[in-house]
Amino acid sequence: MMNNKGKSGNISFGNASLMPKEEQLETAIRHKRITIGIPSDRKNDEKRVALTPEAVNILVENDNEVIVQKGAGTGANYSDKDYSDNGAILTDSPARVFSADAVIKVAPFTLQDTEYLRGNQLVMSFLNVLKLSEEILGKLIRKKVTAVALEKIRDSNGVMPVVESMSEISGVTSILIASDYLSNHHGGKGVLLGGITGVTPTEVVIIGANTAGEYAARAALGLGSQVKIFDKSLHNLRRFQNTVGQRLQTSVFHPQVLKKALKSADVLVGAIELEDLRPWYYITEDMVKTMKKGAVVIDLSIDRGGCIETTECRALRDPVYEKHQVIHFSAWNLPSRVARTASIALSNIFNPLFQNIAEAGGITQLLKNDPGIRNGVYLFNGILTNETLGQKFGMISKDLDLLISAF
Repeated sequence: MMNNKGKSGNISFGNASLMPKEEQLETAIRHKRITIGIPSDRKNDEKRVALTPEAVNILVENDNEVIVQKGAGTGANYSDKDYSDNGAILTDSPARVFSADAVIKVAPFTLQDTEYLRGNQLVMSFLNVLKLSEEILGKLIRKKVTAVALEKIRDSNGVMPVVESMSEISGVTSILIASDYLSNHHGGKGVLLGGITGVTPTEVVIIGANTAGEYAARAALGLGSQVKIFDKSLHNLRRFQNTVGQRLQTSVFHPQVLKKALKSADVLVGAIELEDLRPWYYITEDMVKTMKKGAVVIDLSIDRGGCIETTECRALRDPVYEKHQVIHFSAWNLPSRVARTASIALSNIFNPLFQNIAEAGGITQLLKNDPGIRNGVYLFNGILTNETLGQKFGMISKDLDLLISAF
């Protein structure tokens, strides 16, 4: 009988050994080249752009392709040449831009935008739950896209970087706007926001001890105003006081204290972080009626329903109106007033995000390992994963973690 054992005692047939071997698993993640589309938001009263030319250059240098619709950066004073010089492909065709693997825009998707999508893509924009229509959501679902709300993305520290950066800009900008409308330039009462020697300083009341409130307070204090902060949380007020590093008046929402502060206020800034679909008026219309003639009201939470009853969600091209002899400024995309700064801030977030998507081998692979990005997903391959939207439209939402595990 032929002996089929080799010298080592392992059974072998010819050159083939049946000795058990360690399973070799693929450990390296392949880089996936992605195409990124940047549409123009000019028709939507939006001046910001999600990626600057410098960010485009980095993405292109890393073997990705970026398609930019002509005029996309005009509002932020980036020319088409700036983008082409940095490796972008320029096109007049919105259909070509919206056919990219990943499409990112700042303004929420419109019905026309959804018509251009080819389907089975990654789409990213601000969501703006209050304005989203069932028709647009239904079209995105039928296109089977994976959709990410920019304002819901979290970083490794649990912070929402888009919200934080835009809140910083909104806080400072609100005080600059208030200063402008208190002056004679726009027919205001001719008051300098701040204070000078021998003249009583202006009073600024801020509702909400958060990032927007903090930067509004810093700007107002820097100009010499008296600042009063109101918030429902004593912990937030204490943290706010320590962060700002200056003595300022703080209070929880005590009705009598708030009413007294509003009567003498020159500026009221609403900076409450509201839950989606749950507007809560911390400042009622009756309270606004008690304010001084020519005072300025700015509601930074107007895109989520507002925290001041007399404010309206208006377009940036027509944000000002007068009610009860009080000037109201309420535009949902206030950072567009300083579009260049806002665009750079957004680009600092999205540039590394797209690099991570490419390095991970696609958005699905990144979602498996990045809970911060998962937090922003409201559609996964056309399946609704956002409970708030499900409640709004009477639709069933699925658990994203369970869906991801199936891929």
